[in-house]
Amino acid sequence: MLTAIVLIDSDAARIPEVAAAIADLPGVSEVYSVTGEVDLIAMVRVREHDDLADVIADKVSKIEGVLRTQTYIAFRTYSQHDLEQAFSLGLED
Repeated sequence: MLTAIVLIDSDAARIPEVAAAIADLPGVSEVYSVTGEVDLIAMVRVREHDDLADVIADKVSKIEGVLRTQTYIAFRTYSQHDLEQAFSLGLED
């Protein structure tokens, strides 16, 4: 499974519509409206690299109101659950 974090600049007047359209795409697991330098952040999870191009370049980028995207591909995932397992000594209370 490949995970990509996609930062999206959008037409400010269309942020809710753009977010909803992106969230409906296969491969997009969630979309966040955020503060800061970008308007939206989408999490894309696919099986193969070619699928990233299908979702991001061929679909997300072509949604009306999307001005720019910037994509970061994740190497590893760290979550609280993973950290608890990594530091567990196997001792029970």
